[in-house]
Amino acid sequence: MSAVKAETPRVRTLELEVPNWAGHRAGQHLDVRLTAEDGYQAERSYSIASAPGEGVAITVERLGDGEVSPYLVDEAREGDRVEVRGPIGGYFVWDGDDLQPVLLVGGGSGVVPLAAMARQRAQVGSTAPMKLLVSSRTIEDVIYRDELDALAGNGFGFEVVHTLTRSQPPGWTGYSRRIDPGLLADVAWPAPESPRVYVCGSTRFVDAAADGLLQLGYDARWIRTERFGATG
Repeated sequence: MSAVKAETPRVRTLELEVPNWAGHRAGQHLDVRLTAEDGYQAERSYSIASAPGEGVAITVERLGDGEVSPYLVDEAREGDRVEVRGPIGGYFVWDGDDLQPVLLVGGGSGVVPLAAMARQRAQVGSTAPMKLLVSSRTIEDVIYRDELDALAGNGFGFEVVHTLTRSQPPGWTGYSRRIDPGLLADVAWPAPESPRVYVCGSTRFVDAAADGLLQLGYDARWIRTERFGATG
């Protein structure tokens, strides 16, 4: 690990030095394997947070019953070594060469691969309209909040919308509920625009978002989903 950065109280970004890295696409992931002193091994998959060409970084949320994430969030330090395998995946990717509108919907740490797509858009100078809808528990739980708001503030066709589901700060004027068809109708492009959609989050979150978009007339072929969660 070459650098460690706190994103929220439960989330850290780890920059990795991977010898002979062949490059990756925005939306891909890699496998991280840890080996204990007694030889026990645990492996988990994490989305690549960085845009292509920017090195390799992962952003990890601590799970209470996790085997890998508590170490990566609470104990990992610059100079530590981990085993990685990747990049993996070719379905949930966006390369920045398509001018169709792009709708990104992320729940919690599901924003990680979507942020990589937003970074890719800025890096290649894409003019494809892009909206990112982020659902977080509180304002303190919003991952990459300052960076995403800065990207949205540059006036180049990227928009970010937040909804806070647990508590909101004084004066909050954004959304304050879970993803539902009404919220999606407010944020999403009309179905005739044929946007490309990427949804990432827990299974419950992804199902709710995908079902809501289908109710709005979106074609299932436009919607690509990625689910995550703790594994035993």
